[in-house]
Amino acid sequence: MSALRCEVLVVGGGMGGVAAALAAAEAGRTVILTEDQPWLGGQLTSQAVPMDEHTWVEQFGVSATYRRLRERIRDYYRHNYPLTAAARRDPALNPGAGLVSRLCAEPRVAAAVIDELLAPWRSSGRLQVLQPYRPVAADTDGDTVRAVELEHRQTGARLQVSADYVLDATELGDLLPLTGTEYVTGFESRADTGEPSAPVEAQPDNQQAISWCFVIDHVDGDHTIDRPHDYDRWRALQPDFWGAPMLSLTGPDPRTLQPVTRTFTPNQPEDDPTRLIADQRASGGDRELWTFRRIAARANFTGDLYPSDIVLVNWPMIDYIDGTVVDNPDAASHFEGARRQSLSMFYWLQTEAPRPDGGTGWPGLRLRGDITGTDDGFAQAAYIRESRRIRAEVTVREQDLSIAVRGHGRPARFADSVGIGMYRIDLHPSTGGDNYIDVASAPFEIPLGALIPVRTRNLLAAGKNVGTTHITNGAFRLHPVEWSIGEAAGWLAAFCLDRAVDPRTVRTTPRLLEEFQSLLHRSGVELHWPDVEGY
Repeated sequence: MSALRCEVLVVGGGMGGVAAALAAAEAGRTVILTEDQPWLGGQLTSQAVPMDEHTWVEQFGVSATYRRLRERIRDYYRHNYPLTAAARRDPALNPGAGLVSRLCAEPRVAAAVIDELLAPWRSSGRLQVLQPYRPVAADTDGDTVRAVELEHRQTGARLQVSADYVLDATELGDLLPLTGTEYVTGFESRADTGEPSAPVEAQPDNQQAISWCFVIDHVDGDHTIDRPHDYDRWRALQPDFWGAPMLSLTGPDPRTLQPVTRTFTPNQPEDDPTRLIADQRASGGDRELWTFRRIAARANFTGDLYPSDIVLVNWPMIDYIDGTVVDNPDAASHFEGARRQSLSMFYWLQTEAPRPDGGTGWPGLRLRGDITGTDDGFAQAAYIRESRRIRAEVTVREQDLSIAVRGHGRPARFADSVGIGMYRIDLHPSTGGDNYIDVASAPFEIPLGALIPVRTRNLLAAGKNVGTTHITNGAFRLHPVEWSIGEAAGWLAAFCLDRAVDPRTVRTTPRLLEEFQSLLHRSGVELHWPDVEGY
């Protein structure tokens, strides 16, 4: 087995992993970044989900590097696509004009931009990217992780990487069980956290649904796929709280829990992308599913280049609640189950979905594998909402963020802030049979203590595996927050190497904490919110 050595090993190339690698490389450290999918970027690229962001994202509330990512995605379209004059001069260009975000774009564009951001560090040799590799074992010495063993996903070849600091940026917190780092899964009990939305007893196997997303357009002709062999099973699925079969346009409103029937109208002729502004304060944007997560609005482009809009399907109807993929020997069957549910939803759209003219089915719908980088139009990986979470020095709880509990929506402060974020606590239906949990939340700061495990000395959380609860994970799991967590972890690893101290010492030593926060500020990381109210 071959061996490699670096100063900072980042395992997992999603949003947090990319940000961590960029930060550590910029700080002058040698970095190895690993990822088991063809594209870097995680939920934004291989999982194909456009950015979920807060209302103020165009003005403030994200780091300089995240803003650079957003602007380079826009520039990619300006440089390479035939935009209309109006779209080209729009400083807040939203290529998809989707209502989930002010920047809805194709996943492969985001993947290309991420590669551009990493290119100089890779060219210099300071950053090495290993793909497609996944972690399978770890070498530990007491409270220290000495090395991680990686396996090539296609060939099975293995290599070992030793490092001074190991950052877990995997989608499911894969390094935590491998390294013996203490962690939790699912619901904590109310006695443990004091959270009003927590159950009386802990439910570690009760976790948020995964979804296997796919990309579609609608053109002339009949593109109906073969009827899935298990279609009848999914067609009959109707959770008690859903209010209709899941394969329908009806399902709970996440904020009211009342059944709502959405519309689905491909390529509406009167569509004006300049009039569609995503605003999470007003609604989730999901009443018209065609525009909800649209990633290319044909009206933004000149001529007849686009015969159709292009839409990412990440809707409530494909939330998979039949089983968990964390610490489950049957995880592979549940990943496949999520794919089968999504495939059946697509077939239902082609054959049974109600049309405005009174007919049923949209046979012109096509799967767009060229957009997702796959053969079948499905994302390269399932969309993961909930990870294993470290038992951390600081755990963010519902009462830290909830407007109802706090009595106001002003920003939640932490003395050891290393970044900021904002999103409603938005929990999807769970494997334990729970409906949505939606809690109006305040803008928040990300505490340094949430990145630091209670025991392991040189492992840092760099993604959704930080010190949150099942409930507050719903606010921390989105793109810009995951990026900020990873960015802080990358800078922290480099800072600790520079000062020959460990992360816990940085947090508990006022002089070092102030020095580290000043470094973050100089690097474009926002540590505090202005005077805004949550929603």
